[in-house]
Amino acid sequence: MGKLILVPTPIGNLEDITLRALNVLKTADLILAEDTRKTGIILKKYSIENQLQSYHQYNEHKIVESIAGRIAGEQTVALVTDAGTPSISDPGFLLVRTCINLGIEVQCLPGAVAFIPALVNSGLPSDKFCFEGFLPHKKGRKKQIDKLVEETRTMIFYESPFRLHRFLVELAEAFGPHRGASVSRELTKIHEETVRGSLGELSIYFGEKRVKGEIVVVVSGKKPRQME
Repeated sequence: MGKLILVPTPIGNLEDITLRALNVLKTADLILAEDTRKTGIILKKYSIENQLQSYHQYNEHKIVESIAGRIAGEQTVALVTDAGTPSISDPGFLLVRTCINLGIEVQCLPGAVAFIPALVNSGLPSDKFCFEGFLPHKKGRKKQIDKLVEETRTMIFYESPFRLHRFLVELAEAFGPHRGASVSRELTKIHEETVRGSLGELSIYFGEKRVKGEIVVVVSGKKPRQME
């Protein structure tokens, strides 16, 4: 029987990939890619020629069984997403679960993921944290935020640059404008930026600035005195 290997890929700087990841991409029987064009850039940089197949949120339910069947038939399949570690706010969980249920070996290589450097760069407590990823765009969004009002651990969110200002305002209204936070964007890229301050300060700062790129918002948890 073959195996499924989840391979983290750079979130920006193409040099942020491990030697082990490159070896897996070279030797796998098949590479599943969220966007074959973006993965092709990495393969070209490292002179890797291998078979690519699209695997994304719009087709994963249709092809997951056939992919699992190929792995069960002695093929080693590498799964990558556009950036970072598969299944972290990206496709991957469904295939992993399907393979595990079929008794197929699953491995995940260590590597790039956006929220860890954002957490460390924030200067907020990193001994305990919770990763919330992307919140619902509309239905259930406020309810999810309200559930986190009493959270004492540092909270990590992903957000679109187009919704960043609105999101910071929502958090300031729910948690209070003085709650500590940071916003990291374009991590590992030329224009990398981390802005730290209170939610109120950040909502003003990003209300006057247009931003691009992937966004990670880190918010401090509720302190004991705030709970009192």
